[in-house]
Amino acid sequence: MKLLFPSSPADNAGRPGSCRGEQERPYWLAWAQIKGIGPHRLKRLAEFFGSLKQAWQADALDLQQVEGIGPTLAQAIVSARPGLDPEEILEQTQKPGIPFLTPADPGYPPLLWELPDPPPLLYVLGECPDWQQPAIAVVGTRAPTSYGRLWTQKVSAALAEAGCVVVSGLATGIDGIAHQACLEAGGKTVAVVGTGVDQVYPAHHRSLYRRILEQGAVLSEYPPGTPPAKEHFPQRNRIIAGLCRATLVMEAPERSGALITAHLANHYGREVYALPGNIDTAAARGCLQLIRNGAGMILGIEELLQELDLVQGSPPPEQPPSFGPSDPQQQLLWQLLGNEILSLDALVQATQMDIATLSSTLLLMELEGWLVQLPGMRYQRAR
Repeated sequence: MKLLFPSSPADNAGRPGSCRGEQERPYWLAWAQIKGIGPHRLKRLAEFFGSLKQAWQADALDLQQVEGIGPTLAQAIVSARPGLDPEEILEQTQKPGIPFLTPADPGYPPLLWELPDPPPLLYVLGECPDWQQPAIAVVGTRAPTSYGRLWTQKVSAALAEAGCVVVSGLATGIDGIAHQACLEAGGKTVAVVGTGVDQVYPAHHRSLYRRILEQGAVLSEYPPGTPPAKEHFPQRNRIIAGLCRATLVMEAPERSGALITAHLANHYGREVYALPGNIDTAAARGCLQLIRNGAGMILGIEELLQELDLVQGSPPPEQPPSFGPSDPQQQLLWQLLGNEILSLDALVQATQMDIATLSSTLLLMELEGWLVQLPGMRYQRAR
């Protein structure tokens, strides 16, 4: 499915227009200082009042009209605000000299605002993309096989040559390979880190970090000087997924942070693809699990670029005949889909197939070109 990329955050549907601009900038920072106001509630405040500056003046009763803010929190907000000076907080945040973005700024990534919990503050080192280029996340295990390394290099280079921004997390393994391959292909890459942007983690990526600053950007929602902490990385993963129209998992064991990124991407309605691997290889099991649950398969460079709608002027794929498949189970699914888009749950109820049989039948139909999978494990006939 093709997603549109607005020319600027001002065009981004759903963002309150008055929540942009220099006057709003201090209030994104000040609200984030109040205990109990995390990114979820902060976005709700912005959408409800249309302006965080206006929300700053609201009394307790008005604040309680915002979803997730009850009497206790509303009173705590009213009590905390006199001790906070938004302009002073802005000045203190600017002191380290590291650039940052808030949702009030024109450079804030449009797709990131679509998250239910967009970061109110995003530190940036290097040259941030204008986000008109499609951004694709490439993630995976810290201990890839030679197969995973090879395909990560090939895919990342191809994405760079197709004009994409390759986004990853600067971790050892797949992340580092993706950044490196993109840079070597002359592309732009963005590293989203779980530390301050002025910290290099892991330390052996110092030279890669410097190259990214020259040819891309390092982003973080954590203040400068923040060291690595285990709890930061799952939070970081939501930003990777949120920045991108698609997430590609190259290799991942069954318990992998890359799977968190993939699940978040699916939750946000973005595309997810996984590289199939050897069933006996531990590093492939997470990808195989994603494919079983409905992720698209990476079956080659050209096929992937076509799936992502990145091949200009390419002929449309050959369509299957209109009469449908001959296998009885496939024929049933073909008839049920008709001109509809149906979820996996709806197909389970309609066919009464067990989930394993249904999933394998859908996968086979997808491989044979009878149907396509949409984000959120929804299916439709191939057109």
